[in-house]
Amino acid sequence: MVIGIVAKNGILLLDADQRFRAAGMSARDAMIQAARRRLRPIVMTALAAMTGMLPLALAIGSGSQMLQPLAIAVIGGLLISMALSLIVTPAVYYYLARA
Repeated sequence: MVIGIVAKNGILLLDADQRFRAAGMSARDAMIQAARRRLRPIVMTALAAMTGMLPLALAIGSGSQMLQPLAIAVIGGLLISMALSLIVTPAVYYYLARA
């Protein structure tokens, strides 16, 4: 689940970057604008998924103790991936695309 969300975020971020570059922006400006444009959807997707996992992470309901570790792992993965999608992916792509 986390891998799918991260892949979607990366694809949409790099697609937005390519559109801004095709419009004539510099590589740096295109990546900054793409990250700004994708910030809200990335955060909203992550928050929605984390909110959905919250009852399992808090072990609310019958049988939820069995799925509690999974929910905690998904929430942690989404938090880390949100930061990586918005900071590391644009930086690495920018440096690789420049060369």
